[in-house]
Amino acid sequence: MSVELEERDVEVNAENIGGIDETNVKFTPGVTVLAGRNATNRTSFLQTLMAALGSDNVSVKGDTDEAFVELSIGDETYTRELMRAGDTITTSGNPYLDDSTLADLFVFLLESNEARQAVARNDDLRQLIMRPVDTDEIRAEIDRLVSEREEIENELDEIDSLKGELPGLEEERTRLEDEIEEKKAELERTEAELESKDTDVEESREEKREVEDALSTLQEKRSELEDVRYDLETEKESVAELRSEKRELEGELADLPDSPAGGIEELDDEISRLRSEKQSLESEVNELQSIIQFNEKMLDGVDSELSALQPDDGDGAVTDQLLEDAQEVECWTCGSTVETDQISATVEQLRDLSSDKLADVRDIEERLDELTDRRQERRDQQDRRDTIEGKLRRVEDQLEEGEQTIERLRERREELTDEIAELESEVDESDTSPYSDVLDLHKEANQLEYEIGKLENELDGVEDEIASIEERIAEEDDLEARLAGVRDDLEDARTKIERIEREAVTEFNEHMDTVLQLLDYDNLDRVWIERVEREVREGRRKVQKSAFELHVVRTTASGATYEDTSDHLSESEREVTGLVFALAGYLAHEVYETVPFMLLDSLEAIDADRIAKLVDYLEDYSDYLVVALLPEDAAALDSDYQRVTEI
Repeated sequence: MSVELEERDVEVNAENIGGIDETNVKFTPGVTVLAGRNATNRTSFLQTLMAALGSDNVSVKGDTDEAFVELSIGDETYTRELMRAGDTITTSGNPYLDDSTLADLFVFLLESNEARQAVARNDDLRQLIMRPVDTDEIRAEIDRLVSEREEIENELDEIDSLKGELPGLEEERTRLEDEIEEKKAELERTEAELESKDTDVEESREEKREVEDALSTLQEKRSELEDVRYDLETEKESVAELRSEKRELEGELADLPDSPAGGIEELDDEISRLRSEKQSLESEVNELQSIIQFNEKMLDGVDSELSALQPDDGDGAVTDQLLEDAQEVECWTCGSTVETDQISATVEQLRDLSSDKLADVRDIEERLDELTDRRQERRDQQDRRDTIEGKLRRVEDQLEEGEQTIERLRERREELTDEIAELESEVDESDTSPYSDVLDLHKEANQLEYEIGKLENELDGVEDEIASIEERIAEEDDLEARLAGVRDDLEDARTKIERIEREAVTEFNEHMDTVLQLLDYDNLDRVWIERVEREVREGRRKVQKSAFELHVVRTTASGATYEDTSDHLSESEREVTGLVFALAGYLAHEVYETVPFMLLDSLEAIDADRIAKLVDYLEDYSDYLVVALLPEDAAALDSDYQRVTEI
């Protein structure tokens, strides 16, 4: 029984529960025996406790539609109101438990208890044992992981497909680059010839000033177009470098360990707390050392006085008597007479306490060193993260600016190409006979500019597509790592239910062995559960599902053992086996950690001596063990157990 509950008495007030009109019952922690014959409201009182604790498996008195129960445990009070609505009972209030699933199965062990009845009816035990386990959440997690796995696999398939497209795009890029270079070489030759013709035009400038001005403007526009093309190539190279740097920084950032939110602040708080604790301990150690040193000096003085009483010779009879009397001194702390050995023992205890405190100080110092190193490591990681993130932001800003510049240069290139075409049209419409050769060269150069621009636009598109594919391919390693992690999690989740089932079966079997050995039946050696796989039909499919089979091991009169099935159990054996199973659930699921009560009823299938053994055993687990018994069975229990005979 927990120390906290030793002083917490229980008081129950109830109206109209089961067969109870009104009752008030008080009992203390430990075993409470409800002793009486049948129809004395013992089971109704157990239902009253169940209602207050949170169960809905209670009944309202037949001649009323409302019931009420109040449960006080020490200074805490829990209430429950029940209302009949047709064939159903609705409840309200603040019961002890928010969820009574475990308690209904393995704490409220009345005759109607589902776990007890499941064995009697030979029902599937798996759904009872596994009901407290949230397998729906595990299955939902499996579904989520399957979806995530499929999503990642689709992304990797897409990357594989993009890898197949990459060689063709790279070939197309090479072809366009070669064709652009050929066009540029041809343009360079045309412009050189045009420059030579422009010299001839200069000599007759006065004759055709208007045409010459147009040709001059045409030449300027073409020169500007060349500058734009150069700037565009330079900017594209810069953007490619920035994209590469961005990928490297993102990779470095991904390689850094995750920094838990508030991690450094939590470490600061813990370090501050430990330093305060260390300072407090050191202060206590200093005080203890002062006390020890003072008492040691005082004891040294007493020892000196005793030494002075020791004789140099003689039989020592008188001196021995003096020494015996001198072993008692007046305590210098409280003034009472005490033995010096008692003071010495106390000083020794203080030395031990001081040593323990010093050991605690050393432990704290080691912990402080560890936390300080961890904090510095996290600070270094955070500094590194901040540095990389800062660089990444700058690169992203530069990349955005570069892409905007490229777009602007492309637009300017298109504008210049159109302007040059318009100028050529203007020159063509004027009297250009003396300059027909020059104009033809301008037209040829402009056509080459147009073709180069068109090829460069195609090249830009191909390079953008290649860059996009390369960025996706760069994600492949991360996706592969994520996929491996998801597959591991999925495998773990898929086997988790099986592991839980196997562990639950093992726990149940161990506790059923314990309870059955306690009851010590001659012809019922063992009751155990086996986890098996069965093929069942779900719609049109047949699937494998686990089931829990109950087995019984018996001993014949000759001492031979054999395995039997639950179908061959007698009625009393079924009741005993059902109770053993329910008690195993109480122990296996450790319900006593959250529910301080245990309610037992309908134990007539067990003889009084075995009931007494069972109650003594369960007393160590339950803070409040309430058991309803017939008077003759109650007589076998410890007389110190509190009795309630009237309800």
